[in-house]
Amino acid sequence: MAEVEEPIYVIGHRNPDTDAICSAIGYADYLQQTGVQEAIAACCGAVNPRTDWVLRYAGLNAPPLLGDLRPRAGALCEKDLVVAHQEETFLEVYQKMCTHGFRAIPVVDESGQVVGMPTLLEILELLLPMGEMRSGARTIKASIRNMTNSVEGALFAAGPAIEVEEDLFLLVGASSIETVKDRMRRFPPNSLIVVTGDRPRVQELAVEAGVRCLIVTGGFHPENDLLTKAGEQGVCVICCQQDTASTSQLIRCSRQVAGLLNRNFISSSEDILISAILKDVRDSAQVLFPVTRKKSEEIVGVFSKSDLVDPKRPRLILVDHNEFSQAVPGAEDANILSVIDHHRLSGDLVSRDPIRFINEPVGSTSTIVGKFYQQRGLTPPPSVAICLCAGIISDTLHLTSPTKTIVDEEILHWLAEIAQLDLVAFSKDFFTTGSLLKNYTSREAVESDRKEFSEGPWRLCISQIEELGLDQFWKYEEELTSVLEDIRKEYQLHFACLMVTDINENNSVLLTTQSPTVEDVIEYPRIHKHLFQLDGVVSRKKQLFPYLSRILSKVSPPAVGVQG
Repeated sequence: MAEVEEPIYVIGHRNPDTDAICSAIGYADYLQQTGVQEAIAACCGAVNPRTDWVLRYAGLNAPPLLGDLRPRAGALCEKDLVVAHQEETFLEVYQKMCTHGFRAIPVVDESGQVVGMPTLLEILELLLPMGEMRSGARTIKASIRNMTNSVEGALFAAGPAIEVEEDLFLLVGASSIETVKDRMRRFPPNSLIVVTGDRPRVQELAVEAGVRCLIVTGGFHPENDLLTKAGEQGVCVICCQQDTASTSQLIRCSRQVAGLLNRNFISSSEDILISAILKDVRDSAQVLFPVTRKKSEEIVGVFSKSDLVDPKRPRLILVDHNEFSQAVPGAEDANILSVIDHHRLSGDLVSRDPIRFINEPVGSTSTIVGKFYQQRGLTPPPSVAICLCAGIISDTLHLTSPTKTIVDEEILHWLAEIAQLDLVAFSKDFFTTGSLLKNYTSREAVESDRKEFSEGPWRLCISQIEELGLDQFWKYEEELTSVLEDIRKEYQLHFACLMVTDINENNSVLLTTQSPTVEDVIEYPRIHKHLFQLDGVVSRKKQLFPYLSRILSKVSPPAVGVQG
């Protein structure tokens, strides 16, 4: 069977806007058309109302959500499990480990919860105990049923409670009759096991004494009269093919493993971060580590220390961003194959290997993806073309934003022809689809398209909401201000702001957190203490961020958590 390729996730930034979702869908389709069948579009955050409308219009489902790629125990572990059960004998567990070449094995109870992690060495020590020797007998703990199974014997006469483990004494009847008699007298008969071969007189002595069990080795069988008498005396009789020495050893291996399990072992919930358990695992002498379900604690897999050396990393292609601060959590440890973007370059994205990095000064990442199709002489399906049109329209405010280029315009009209779209009508319907401020909580609205930036010593975030008019903004201004401050504190930022863009007027207002350090140097007209009028400003990328970057370079940030 051919090995199944691990997926390559094409994914946009956190709190994705329409361009982030649609460019991911488009680029995944482009890759599939060029032979990369394992490419899958994904998203890092909830789909906003406008993007949801686009997907429904195009007849597509939302991409799967990848909330966090940081390696967790559940993703690291081997799920093709072999386990032992606590009622199994030492011999059964040992044979299972040898068959599969295991150095350790999880032992589980009836509910699938791990009760022990014995190693091969520990099992061998149990199979070969020093034990207590008393007059030629060895103490053992086993049930009649397990002894029968261990020696692959037949139980011809059965006494009571053959399934229950008992504390017993094992006596090999290989000496003279007088010596065997003498040794048998030293033990309580109902706790004595006598092992012998083709020695009818020793067999008779054992039955007459009423021992707990007589085991006849070498393929021999007692006479029928003796078996009848054994039944009357309540003596169990087992006959087996093994010789006496082998039988004695196998009987000592008949104890259930449950009784001697060390329950002091490290286990991990499947959702725990590897980084949270790494030190404990590395410092432990344990060789195999079970991974369990969060609620039921049922085992789902195991991993070893060697699995931590170079764990399999998810493969990513980042679209519409090029900063780890905006990427899906865990991207730092992923195998990043490509970056396709139209934003400024940031300094925190570092790859382990050379990658394809495409960054073009256009208004939308969807424009870049459309160019890829054209350059290869390919055509996206109409549903994908609709999505790419929406990405361009969203990021360029239907070619009215200062970020738009002639390339955006050319690609948009080419895609619209494929999708058979009336761009004017489609754009109008897109922007009139549900107001974020009206239909979502203030927190959800602010988070819907929020990006974090590092600019010199400053750590800040800028959210953008596009509305047809500012009526809803005035209703929720106070609440939005409070949400911004909560976000600033929660993410330990120096500054947070929200740009609400009026699509009808091609203007915006800027709501800021309570930061006199920044507010005092903003040159735009102040509506009131924390609100500014940004006439003609509609682009976060090309207008607002470069402006903030310039003024922040003139002032020092306050301590995180302190209002500047």
